[in-house]
Amino acid sequence: MTFPTNRKSEALDFDRWNLECEFNNTDHRTDLNGVDRLIVRRGQPFSISLYLRSGSFQPGVSSLDCIAETGPQPSEQYGTRASFGLSAHIDTSRWSAAVASPPGDTVALSICCAPDAPIGRYTLTLGRSARIEFILLFNPWSFQEKYAVYMDNEQNLAEYVLSQDGLIFRGNYKHPIPTPWNFGQFESGILDICLRILDMNPKCLRNPGKDHSGRRNPIYVSRVLSAMVNCNDDKGVLLGKWTDGYEGGVSPMFWRGSLEILRNWDTQACEPVRYGQCWVFAAVACSVSRALGIPCRVVTNYLSAHDTNSNLVIERYVNENGELIQSREMIWNYHCWVESWMTRPDLKPDFNGWQASDPTPQEKSEGVYCCGPIPVRAIKEGELTFKYDAPFVFAEVNADVLTFMRKQDGSTSKVTTTTLVGQKISTKSVGSDAREDITHLYKYPEGSDEEREAFTKANHQNKLLQQQQNQGLHIAIKVSPDMRKGCDFDVFAVVTNNTQSEKKCRLVFGSCAVSYTGVLGGNCGFKDLLNVELAPGGERRVPLRLNYSKYGDLVTEDNLVRLAALLIDYSSREAIMAVRNIVLENPEIKVRILGEPKENRKLAAELTLQNPLPETLDNCCFSIEGANLTGGRVISERLGSTVGPGEDAKVKIYFTPNHSGLRKLVVDFDSNKLCHVKGYRNVIIGK
Repeated sequence: MTFPTNRKSEALDFDRWNLECEFNNTDHRTDLNGVDRLIVRRGQPFSISLYLRSGSFQPGVSSLDCIAETGPQPSEQYGTRASFGLSAHIDTSRWSAAVASPPGDTVALSICCAPDAPIGRYTLTLGRSARIEFILLFNPWSFQEKYAVYMDNEQNLAEYVLSQDGLIFRGNYKHPIPTPWNFGQFESGILDICLRILDMNPKCLRNPGKDHSGRRNPIYVSRVLSAMVNCNDDKGVLLGKWTDGYEGGVSPMFWRGSLEILRNWDTQACEPVRYGQCWVFAAVACSVSRALGIPCRVVTNYLSAHDTNSNLVIERYVNENGELIQSREMIWNYHCWVESWMTRPDLKPDFNGWQASDPTPQEKSEGVYCCGPIPVRAIKEGELTFKYDAPFVFAEVNADVLTFMRKQDGSTSKVTTTTLVGQKISTKSVGSDAREDITHLYKYPEGSDEEREAFTKANHQNKLLQQQQNQGLHIAIKVSPDMRKGCDFDVFAVVTNNTQSEKKCRLVFGSCAVSYTGVLGGNCGFKDLLNVELAPGGERRVPLRLNYSKYGDLVTEDNLVRLAALLIDYSSREAIMAVRNIVLENPEIKVRILGEPKENRKLAAELTLQNPLPETLDNCCFSIEGANLTGGRVISERLGSTVGPGEDAKVKIYFTPNHSGLRKLVVDFDSNKLCHVKGYRNVIIGK
């Protein structure tokens, strides 16, 4: 409500102004971006000091026309231009301005941006003379954003918006391995790059006014990011590569954080950075989302199905040796995507909260390589008609798997196998480095009534009907507890005869290198037993030796080996199969901090790694980075000598933290034979 006045209003004329960036940015929780410019959040007032050229402010007499504009074609129709005057009090539900100082030649002006205003760069014109610039972000702290990104939990906000580092889970579902990541969303220049990503999206290039208007809606923004983090349809950030070498770029394993990727994209005229894989795509999307004020986390789905024809079934074929015949439909060892916290006013209220979106380019959505956001709750309930891309995400965690044997004569027969999909869906716990299992958010317990109902709703046959177990013969794969890279070790096929009669079988037990997306590599060890005899109730344990001399040059940087055991019953011709991926453990990097960890005080990280391989390591290099620890850059130290078997690689790397608090120092070791070993150390930096 504007001031009533019985006298002629007098427009205020300003000589200079102070944006009070340190106070405002701290109050709006944007101070980690720096305090050299104004960065504020929607629906929350900020204050600026204005110094009059002449005269003084008089309540009820002085007037001030305010115009806020964003985007290249601001218009009130699109909501990218707002005009407002002085009010008696700030109204946090709309654009408003109020004076908080007594009459005089200095005006303390309080301004509030509408809680549904588009995010981005703004110009605010105050009267005839003052023209200020600021950046506006989403505000998950403001209840005014109850229809957007409001999150009512300070610990969650600290983790999902403010935390600049975290863990991404890789490895396999039997052995989840945390990989440290430096999200670095508040490091110098990153926010500008995030806004540039929005500006480079094809929708903005086609119709800037409409696109900037869409930036009021986190659903729209997260869908744009899902498309722009990959470069398949646009000038996006990352180019994916899953096969062959990484010529013309670096291995996805090279990256320790998002900073280098985002800066490379920005400085190379928006040319895609080479190369990314799923966890890299997800981590960059998480960095950008947090920078813009959308609560976000990276999740990992183990045994993730890639359904290409939307029938919610993965059909796999093996040959008579149990070797997988490659096809486009795969089960990835793991797959990472992001969840963003927001409401869904386009859907029922039950579907507010975490929304899954996936920036890894797999299948097209509305003609573009993007996926989501889809409510996680919709996946659990089998609501496949909801926007966006519900069937694809549902299949990733719930698809049925049918396995067939393709024989040399061209005929096929069904193979009985228990293949799980969507296991141990994981994310970093709030406030700790523990793994939080969020599988229950995506699916009901296997075999429960609720799971059956969800499948019925999804118009899909219940998986329990398709997994008719062969109660007669059973096969399982058991592994050694210590499977370190560089060691020789045994794995076992355990065959059990649960019938009352003697069985004669053929057992094919093989191993091969495999990428995390399921692409098969060379043979690491193979055994074909043509005459396995099993007494009634009997059990046979068949070992297979995996020697480093055989697997060492075959395994990819993923350190994964696929084990497959195929058992064929001679009497019934039935085939049953067990498949298991194992991950070879890298050695630990020991991190010792030398010196008292304080702001702006030089520290040293002493890094040690013992060579576990029976061969010499060359070109050894340690690298470190960490938000507010290494000045937004990677610091590397190369060893001047080789490291023999069992010897230690050891360096000291110096760094100077510039901000207090709990920080994560991310460490990487690389060499000719042992590539991209990751480690980290949590460091509390004092003031």
